[in-house]
Amino acid sequence: MAIRFTNQDVKFTLKHKRKVVSWIKQIAENNNKVVGDISVIFVSDNYILSINNQYLNHNYFTDIITFDYSNKNIIEGDIFISIDTVESNSKTFSTCFSDELLRVIAHGVLHLIGFNDKIKNEKKEMREQENTALKLFYSENDQ
Repeated sequence: MAIRFTNQDVKFTLKHKRKVVSWIKQIAENNNKVVGDISVIFVSDNYILSINNQYLNHNYFTDIITFDYSNKNIIEGDIFISIDTVESNSKTFSTCFSDELLRVIAHGVLHLIGFNDKIKNEKKEMREQENTALKLFYSENDQ
């Protein structure tokens, strides 16, 4: 049972890995879940586009694709994150890169927990959960 961070076709180093791992476990615990094996894979726009085409039949860029292998209360899966799109979204939404990246990581973890974002009320709930997760990250790191 581990949380792993890897790069597929980008050069990227996640800062504060231990804090992020602890935070992911806390998000799970706060939702009555336990972390199993989770891989967070940082990729380029082109890489995530190929995954989007191959597995979801979508022909567009996205910031994240989550493959959920969770079983009951153990969350497991692969979370692919486009560093390119996170960077461009941070500019679009006038936020810093690290905040946008944390939001996207939380988004993937929340999908593994069971939250969805297909319809309006689900999107609202997902955003609220992301905000709660971000507050948790910063409150844990202030201590």
